Amino acid sequence: MELADIARQIAQLPPEAQQQVADFVAFLRVRHAARRGRVKPGRTPLGDEPFVGMWRDREEMREGGAWVRAFREREWRVQPQHEHKD
Repeated sequence: MELADIARQIAQLPPEAQQQVADFVAFLRVRHAARRGRVKPGRTPLGDEPFVGMWRDREEMREGGAWVRAFREREWRVQPQHEHKD
């Protein structure tokens, strides 16, 4: 499709659709500009990621599996339905 054909088709759209096209073009420009400027970093070993070990000093995390089980039990417990009497 030629650019002139695309421009003609856009001009035939209602104003709100033309604005959507303009917004989408702006989005694509930002997206592709960011990709051009981005250098793919090498993979960081998981153990070197800053979030690894962030809870190591928390007492409740000493037994992580037990903590997760207790949390799930509390959160997933079915609450009894209260009957409404009218």
